[in-house]
Amino acid sequence: MNKNDQQFMAQKIRTQYVEKKSTEIDELRALDTKVKRPANVFSYVFGSISAIIMGAGMSLVMTDIGATLGIASAMVPGIAIGVVGLIMALINCPMHNGILNSRKKKYGEQIIALSDKIMNNK
Repeated sequence: MNKNDQQFMAQKIRTQYVEKKSTEIDELRALDTKVKRPANVFSYVFGSISAIIMGAGMSLVMTDIGATLGIASAMVPGIAIGVVGLIMALINCPMHNGILNSRKKKYGEQIIALSDKIMNNK
């Protein structure tokens, strides 16, 4: 290794141990994440659950799982379960938007103030 490579490696390792100072842009990113993450997590979890429920209904209709479970005619319960899952999937987007909008109202003033401060400093 030549001298420049050694200095580069030393600097690269050194930066891992130097304490990072929090800047205003880091605070703005953290606030933005604080607004969006709960809505996204809810949507992923709720959407996954609704897809599983809809799939369970489809499985009852299309396979012989109903007979294995002891259900004589699995068509009606399968359709009902599938429709419940479908409705859950359809309301996922409006619920996501509702959560996101309420979080935007809660943290909007802080984000606007901080972004104005960052833009006016430049």
